[in-house]
This record gives sequence, structure tokens and C-alpha cells, in this order.
Amino acid sequence: MQTQRWHGHVMGKGAALAGCTALVVGLTAAGAEARPQHRDPARQTLPADDGWAAYGTGTTGGAAADAEHVYTVTTWAEFKAALAADGTAPRIVKVKGTIDAVAEGCDAFAVPGYDFGAYLAAYDPATWGHDTDLSAEPDDSPEGLRRASAAQQSQAVKASVPANTTIIGVGRDAAIKGASLQIKGVDNVIVRNLTFESPVDCFPQWDPTDGDTGNWNSEYDSTVVYGSTHVWLDHNTFTDGEHPDSAAPAYFGMLYQQHDGQLDIVRGADYVTASWNVFTDHDKTILIGNSDSESTAAGDRGHLRATFHHNLFEDLVERAPRVRFGQVDVYDNHFVANEDYAYSFGVGKESALVAEHNAFTLPDGISAAKVLKKWSEAPVTAAHNRVNGKPVDLIAVHNAEIPAETLTSGAGWTPTLRTKVDPAKAVPALVGRGAGAGRLR
Repeated sequence: MQTQRWHGHVMGKGAALAGCTALVVGLTAAGAEARPQHRDPARQTLPADDGWAAYGTGTTGGAAADAEHVYTVTTWAEFKAALAADGTAPRIVKVKGTIDAVAEGCDAFAVPGYDFGAYLAAYDPATWGHDTDLSAEPDDSPEGLRRASAAQQSQAVKASVPANTTIIGVGRDAAIKGASLQIKGVDNVIVRNLTFESPVDCFPQWDPTDGDTGNWNSEYDSTVVYGSTHVWLDHNTFTDGEHPDSAAPAYFGMLYQQHDGQLDIVRGADYVTASWNVFTDHDKTILIGNSDSESTAAGDRGHLRATFHHNLFEDLVERAPRVRFGQVDVYDNHFVANEDYAYSFGVGKESALVAEHNAFTLPDGISAAKVLKKWSEAPVTAAHNRVNGKPVDLIAVHNAEIPAETLTSGAGWTPTLRTKVDPAKAVPALVGRGAGAGRLR
């Protein structure tokens, strides 16, 4: 086996929308039925019919990589180098142990002159007010120095994933901390068996005009699928880990929010399957379609098709997922809420959400009416779901308890790209045993 040393470490080289039902009929990739499943998890491909990522050509990632394009990495520098290596041939990147994108801490990104105390003093609402945002602040101002520091962190913690790539954790303890995977403008990517600890924004921006009292806004999602197609996310765990929101301070009377999302599917991205993952301990979890604006709608209509099945959504506040435009199929998932729960499914502009055969475990005092949240007028299908072990018509209970946000039943399409559908009553046990990093079989 050949080896290559990068940065002093050994890197091994061995190894359309509502009403368009017709769009989802007969979409299995030609020949996909005959595609064999390799015994090496790094070379496994998405099974036929396994959600929207099985559409057309299916999703194979780096399964066909030759020995020269198989990398084993143990540091963030090695990981980024493996992704950036020349060529477009299929590649496999195996992550061993925990790699940390911010191992040196936030101070490593701060530009000379940046001082958080000076930032707080300059933009205190008691003197700055709530009528003017900070966009016009010059480069040498506290906000300008914050922008420059944020730009340095952005360059350091983002990693661009090329087409025809499989990223997979080795064993039960592979993890990536503080990083943002950018799956942007490419096709055919697989990410499996990794724990992602949400990136912490070292330099959140204060926006005095956000809402009535202002707000802190942060950057960096754990994974961004931006304008890409055929992406399979499987057996991963997404968590805030050592930096939960509950431990964050408040400034100007608002939570100093240092997290963005765990997964974004935006800007015309299409054909995504997320299976057997754990999404836990987070606020704004999954966003599908990032804006209602007509400037982005033109690129989103007819796209943003995604499937979520056999995932665990635990101790989340909202967006599991929040949907705009796309035909999104959410089935056989388990949602476990706590007292901070706001909603699971966000019904947004021109969305066509199908939510079936899911199980919800809600604490006392949290009504099933909160599972659905209406943001825009759009139909939704929600059938065969169970709440605390009992069948519940989620649309009916929502409309009865929240009549000001009446939802219309019937998303206008029928998912056909599904493998075995398990009854909702069996989902908690199945997902509990099988979802998340370290449980790949």
C-alpha cells in the first residue's frame, strides 16, 4: 500500500410540485435494481428506490474509486486536502477518530483590533437603538473588525465536497467538530457514519432591526446541500455536543446564538435522501429552501425534492424540516420532544410535504397540534402518524386547536421512491436501535 504524508500525518491510499404525480412514477435509475451492494461500507451505494436520491442515475458517491483516490484522514488539514486533491475521478475519504476544524480556538480567527467588549459598547441598544442595522459600518469599526474576523473563520471551517465522493467514518467514534461541509454545485455525494458537532460561530452579528428587540444571527450549518443533486446522508449524528444553546449567555437581553442549522438543502438542490440519522439538541434544525423571495423561487420551483426516513429527531426546537417549494417525503421517523418544542414540520411557500407513518413522543402539556406549523398557504399530506402511541390526524387536531392557521389536506403527489415502509407503532424501537453514527451495518 502506498502512503502519503500530509502535514506530518500519514494519509493512506489503500484501499415539480403539487399536482405533478407523474414526476415520481417510474423514476428508479435504469439498471439500479441490479447494482450489487459492496460489503465494504465505503463502497456501498444508495439502494434502488431509496428516496429521492435514487431518482434517475441514483447515488453512488465514490464507490468506483481506485486505490489512488482512497484517503484515510485524521486531521482537519488532511480532510480538506483529500477533498481538494486534483482530478474529478471518484474518491473515498475515510475519517478516523475526531477531527476538529477549530482546534486552536476562536482567538485564532480574530483580526488585530477586534474586541468583543468594544463591540457590545458600540452597539448597545440603549445608545444605538433599533432603527439602523450595521451594514454601513466601516471596516475599522467594531462591526467591520467582526466582519473581517468572521471571514477568516469562514475560510477555515468550510470544506467543499467535490462530485462523485463518499465521506465515511471509520468504526464507531469518527467525528467532525466545528466544521461546515459545503456540498455545492456538484452531483453524486454520500456522507455516512459520522458525528457532526455543530460549528460554533465565533463572531455572531448583532442586528438591531431583527424583530422588535434585535437579535444575534450566526453562520455555519454542519452540512449545506447548495444547488447539488443526488446526495445521500446516512447513519450520521448531528448534535450541538459540548456547546448547547442552554449554556450560551445573553447580551442585550437576547440569547447569544452561535449556531445556525444542522442541515440546509437550498438554491435548487435536488434528489436528497437522509436516512437513519440522529438530529439532536438543536434549535433551527433543517431548512429546505432558504427564502420566499421571487429571486430564489425561480431556481427552487421544481427542485428541492428530498426524502427523510428512519431518522431520530430528539430534543429539537423547530425545523424538522421547514419546507419551501419542494416535494418532501418524511416517513418512518421518530420525533422526541422536550419542553422547548415549537414544531416539527414547517409548511412553507409552495411546499408539497408528505408526512406519513411517523411516531411522535411529546411531553405532558405539549399538544399534537404543534407538530405542524403553517407559514404559507400550501397543502400537506399527513396520514398514519402516531402520537404517544395513539393514531392521530395531525391536520385535524392542528386545525381544531389553531383555526387561525388552517391547513389544507392533500399534498397533490404520491411518493413512490420508498423501500420498506414500517408501521408507525414499530418506528421508535427500530429507529432507537439503528439510527445514528456508529450503527452502520
